[in-house]
Amino acid sequence: MKIPLNPKLFDTDVEQAPIRAGFGEGLVLAGRADERVVAMCCDLTESTKMDAFAKEFPKRFFEMGIMEQSSASVASGMAAMGKIPFISSYAMFSPGRNWEQIRTNICYNDRPVKIAGSHAGVSVGPDGGTHQACEDIALTRVMPRMVVITPCDSIEARKATIACAKTNSPTYIRLAREKTPIITTEDTPFEIGKAQEFFRSASAPKVGIIACGSLVYNAIIAGKELEEEGTGSIVLNIGTVKPMDREAVIALAKECGSIVTVEEHQVAGGMGSAVAEILAIEHPTKMAFIGVQDLFGQSGTPAELLEHYGMGISHIKEAVRKVL
Repeated sequence: MKIPLNPKLFDTDVEQAPIRAGFGEGLVLAGRADERVVAMCCDLTESTKMDAFAKEFPKRFFEMGIMEQSSASVASGMAAMGKIPFISSYAMFSPGRNWEQIRTNICYNDRPVKIAGSHAGVSVGPDGGTHQACEDIALTRVMPRMVVITPCDSIEARKATIACAKTNSPTYIRLAREKTPIITTEDTPFEIGKAQEFFRSASAPKVGIIACGSLVYNAIIAGKELEEEGTGSIVLNIGTVKPMDREAVIALAKECGSIVTVEEHQVAGGMGSAVAEILAIEHPTKMAFIGVQDLFGQSGTPAELLEHYGMGISHIKEAVRKVL
């Protein structure tokens, strides 16, 4: 079945919106659907897009101040009393600063707290390396019981937020700051734990490109350009890093014979590592990894930084050529 995507996806004027904006919209809708939904922010209400929820549900919103660790602990207590808490901050601080509280108070106790980590990756830009969380997927996916979601655009972020409000699992949602192209539509299906084929070349695919989050668009454009150059590929969107869609990953590796993973995150411990763990056991496959290569970020424009750290369209195409 062909997945419905934005018809303007390959146009130069494709619509763009911050992925974090979709989270804010989804949080309001989740709050309208279930009065148990509450929200807590750490002095970054507008930046993390919790402001709309705070305005509509002032009695269900709590400004915690610069206290990410306390926020995780309070959220765990609220969840124990039957609430569905969402906590938000920059990803560098949550899950970065409060990792132990998330591990012990939320995951160890199996509380359905939803953690929204905003401003993830180097595309935070001028904020610099101290604020560019490129380790958060690794930090969260290693925790037992934690679900890790990486929306590819604002629409998928909205759907993911609504979906995770209905689960009983601790969940981390990774959100980018900058505007990114709208890839999906209202009709594009989203299900936690399911991957989706977003691009398939007309010619026989020789490589599978597995991407997540803000770089799914780059992966699709790379796939399109490779097709025009005579190399067939399939692009798989991994909207959920954990639990990963094992069947989809294995099937892609079997069909294509080689895999390139693409993520705005450290290569070590990220989505690509999770793919490699599956394939090492189920179907050993030649792989290449696009991501941050054991470096800290720095100040610059988002576009400059993505290129500098080897995550641009040209870098994806070069990785494909190498695995072939």
